[in-house]
Amino acid sequence: MSSTQSLHSLAFRVMRLCRPTFHVETPLQFDPCDLVVGEDLFDSPSAAPRHLLHSHSASNDSSSADLTYRNRFVLGDDSDAMGLPGLLVLPQSFGAIYLGETFCSYISINNSSNFDARDIIIKSEIQTERQRIMLLDTSKSPVESIRAGGRYDFIVEHDVKELGAHTLVCTALYYDGDAERKYLPQYFKFMVSNPLSVRTKVRVVKDTTYLETCLENNTKSNLFMDQVEFEPAPRWSATILKADVHHSEKGGSTRETFKPPVLIRAGGGIYNYLYALKMSSAPTKGEGSNILGKLQITWRTNLGEPGRLQTQHITGNPVTLKEIDLKVVKVPSVIILEKPFLVHLSLTNLTGKKLGPFEAWLSLNDSKEEKAVMISGLQRMDLPAVDAFASLEFQLNLISAKLGVQKISGITVFDTMEKKTYDPLPDLEIFVDTDL
Repeated sequence: MSSTQSLHSLAFRVMRLCRPTFHVETPLQFDPCDLVVGEDLFDSPSAAPRHLLHSHSASNDSSSADLTYRNRFVLGDDSDAMGLPGLLVLPQSFGAIYLGETFCSYISINNSSNFDARDIIIKSEIQTERQRIMLLDTSKSPVESIRAGGRYDFIVEHDVKELGAHTLVCTALYYDGDAERKYLPQYFKFMVSNPLSVRTKVRVVKDTTYLETCLENNTKSNLFMDQVEFEPAPRWSATILKADVHHSEKGGSTRETFKPPVLIRAGGGIYNYLYALKMSSAPTKGEGSNILGKLQITWRTNLGEPGRLQTQHITGNPVTLKEIDLKVVKVPSVIILEKPFLVHLSLTNLTGKKLGPFEAWLSLNDSKEEKAVMISGLQRMDLPAVDAFASLEFQLNLISAKLGVQKISGITVFDTMEKKTYDPLPDLEIFVDTDL
């Protein structure tokens, strides 16, 4: 606060507006009968002495009329064991303020002098390390007067989007009782902490990228997660993976409509989410990017106080765009031993320039063993050039020399213009049958 506050007629008072908390009674309450016969007495009332049952019911009836407070540790009702008397406690201080919450404050400017303050221009703003945000400015319509002993109240709100030190600055420019123009600044500092720790792991399995997200609760209250949604980058699609649903929960349309929130307990509770990401098959222009997307997280606290966070971009392994995409389009359903068959292939140019002409063949094995599937006819096939982002379909005439499950391996494409050999097509399994 300003050191000159004592010279001013006005003074600011600030109270944070937030949901109240439950008042919890800490003393342990008990039933007197438990000291004599144990807690399972009333499971079988017929086996209990009548005078104990009578004394128990009588103590319950008289507890509310006991003015000596000697029964304060005695259970008057079963619900009293929770220690919740039904009272709510209003915030006594600024408390902990977390990123993603809405900071709401009730501000009162009081006139403690014996004279009226006139033409008051009130300003309230939030200052952070990066920016200054104006919350209230009455410059265009000043407050006419605040009478002696009176006050002027207002409420300000601010969505907290930065971590670290924040300062709520309240200023007043006014005329005091001597018609002297005075300026009153007051500062209220508070810290903003991170409510959640978000840890991610990225794993790539063949054509699928798996994103594991771990959320840890750093606050002192339980968090009920309304939504944890992954927004993929434009070239990606995402699917959340969940554990198998219990048979009692299947087929319930009510559960889909009213989905219960996920509870992450206070003081270090965690919850894991798993997403399966796949890159779009459509070719895109530009260089490859390793940005996968970002998380949108919304939650509520015990009494419904909302919060919302958006993570920074989550990155995966560096993506290297291929120049061409070679894939199998069609394979015959029936393949006969030592009889030629056609495999339909597609060659796509993924670059912004024309590529080719090409040659296609079956490369030899590193071992000296003879291949089970070979080309029938010319060993090399000439293919024309392919325009930018265009595709070319062609067929290879193959023949199998062995029965059973065999592999078509080593289908390779060579750019005759660039003198470049591309990676061969992954092995393709087929089943070879006899003609009988």
